[in-house]
Amino acid sequence: MESKKEFFLECYKLGIIKFGRFTLKSGIESPFYVDLRPLASDPKTLKKLANYLLEMLPLDNFDIICGVPYAALPMATAMSLESFIPLIIKRKEAKAYGTKKLIEGIFEKGQNCLLVEDVITSGKSLVETIDEVENEGIKVSDIVVVLDRQQGGKEKLEAKGYKVHSLFNISEVVEILREVNYIDEDEVARIKDFVNGNQVIFEEKKRLSYEQKLETAEHSFAKKILEIAIEKRSNLIASADFITTKELLDFADFVGPHIVALKTHIDILNDFDADETILPLKDLATKHNFLLMEDRKFADIGNTQELQFSYGTYKISNWADLVTSHVIGGSKSLDCFMNVGVVAILGMSSKGTLTDSHYREEAMKVIQSHPNIIGCVAQNEISDELLLFTPGVNLGETGDDKGQQYNSPEHVIKNYGTDFIIVGRGIYKSEEPEQEALRYKNEGWKAYLETL
Repeated sequence: MESKKEFFLECYKLGIIKFGRFTLKSGIESPFYVDLRPLASDPKTLKKLANYLLEMLPLDNFDIICGVPYAALPMATAMSLESFIPLIIKRKEAKAYGTKKLIEGIFEKGQNCLLVEDVITSGKSLVETIDEVENEGIKVSDIVVVLDRQQGGKEKLEAKGYKVHSLFNISEVVEILREVNYIDEDEVARIKDFVNGNQVIFEEKKRLSYEQKLETAEHSFAKKILEIAIEKRSNLIASADFITTKELLDFADFVGPHIVALKTHIDILNDFDADETILPLKDLATKHNFLLMEDRKFADIGNTQELQFSYGTYKISNWADLVTSHVIGGSKSLDCFMNVGVVAILGMSSKGTLTDSHYREEAMKVIQSHPNIIGCVAQNEISDELLLFTPGVNLGETGDDKGQQYNSPEHVIKNYGTDFIIVGRGIYKSEEPEQEALRYKNEGWKAYLETL
């Protein structure tokens, strides 16, 4: 079996722990947040976790297993399957119908039960669960938890006579993550202060205004899009996913006065013609003062990307102001994008995307060092040195049947620090695209002003 450290890093890549500023159920502000529920969506990792937990325990002592609802239920189930120790299920509250049981399953009074919990903080939920299980005549002597936040819960339970076995504690986790440079020394210090019972003072961070970002912007197209935003009082980019040139041009003319850029997928047009499509499109961009952003999402070796960018049917280099590109090909693969601003794909808005925290960490190293990149497409906060473009923005929907997930303009601007919202179907599928573009423009600008 892999080492405990390797196993934790495998779990970490699923997004089980986040660092920043979080308000806990108790109202206390914490510099980290733990959520182990993603482990239930990865059967191999869940199976490994079950075996790690079982290895710590004197299994002959237990007749039954019970998980504290609800996050620990998948873990307890996996442990039961691996050990053949029967499982009972504790509800958070008794059913108001049927048997009205609080504890479900087959058990007998006097049996010894192993309690399973994902995270222990104050120990309150465990104390409540122990009381309810013991009210059924079941004994509890041992508790196993995946992560001890080291905030007194383990000690509280041990003082009551229970044995608490923890796979990890937050100090171990911090040490592992610092060793591989996933967190910095400032984060380590904040977490240590918090664990030691000191109040963590969070710096009140205000976003930089477009004017402030313009002062430090170096790339010509970063400057251009910021200048347009300031002039038009807009942070809206509209997606134009049409399959005919007429639809594309009509849409560009309707929404042009309200947008900073028009995002195209030029290869979906079934009647593309450089003279009939691109020349009128460039005229509209000049008329309404917006940039053309070709959402090509390049993802190949440098030589191939250069050919895709400058040659072939679409000759993107002749007309695009901005292009999107993955960074999976490495830094050198991005050198081909001359005289254009590159918006790197850091994260995607679809359900189940593989752009997890580990991928984003590695991608950001490329992004921050490459002169052609002006910003990122992402669903999370990034450095103020870069522009943040966030897709999946919609005022009325939460998602679609193809895995797309939506957020409101206010949510992404206030929570992620988004500079430019990208809106697709919310505008181009509406009956009044011009009015909807104006509505998104106003909502986006209002949210931006409120963050200053």
